[in-house]
Amino acid sequence: MCTYLKNMEGWKPKSLKNKSFANIQELFDKAMKRVNTFVDYRTELVEKNSKKAEAEIAQERSSKRAGEELEQESSKKQKVEEDKEIAALQSLIEIVPDEEEVAIDAIPLATKPPTIVDWKIHKEGKNSYYQIIRADGSSKMYRVFSQMLKSFDRQDLEDLYKLVKAKYGSTRPMEDLDLILYGDLKIMFDPHVEYKVWRNQ
Repeated sequence: MCTYLKNMEGWKPKSLKNKSFANIQELFDKAMKRVNTFVDYRTELVEKNSKKAEAEIAQERSSKRAGEELEQESSKKQKVEEDKEIAALQSLIEIVPDEEEVAIDAIPLATKPPTIVDWKIHKEGKNSYYQIIRADGSSKMYRVFSQMLKSFDRQDLEDLYKLVKAKYGSTRPMEDLDLILYGDLKIMFDPHVEYKVWRNQ
């Protein structure tokens, strides 16, 4: 009883020491009567929440019914619109027999650049560049061979190798960049046993 009075009612331990058992029991009984007169707040919350839940459920049911009716109406409208679109598309379709040849004008989404027709070594001061010339006259400069590999596809590399091989078929190139280009392309397209051993080491 003393513990309850200290913790719940705020009595000090000194004031409870001076009181007799009968006085402490009276104080405890008064405190318990006050507690019993109050309504537990948790039951009030549960009752309020249950009423709210019931109201929400009823509202959801009515909104579901209304929503179902709207969905049915919209699906009917959509079906009618789809039927109209199908009829319009079918009127535009013309059936072509297999016997006739039909020419189709196809527009490519991406066009491949023309083939490589030549290359040159272009020097600007101390810097040297590979200048790759295409069939349409356009050209592009590359500082190193790895930059070319990023922008070329296999066909471009094969075309470049054929040109280099035709120019330096029996002789060796004298320029540094030509020698590097010739060596790299030869290793790529005509691998030799020694190159494989060298790569593995």
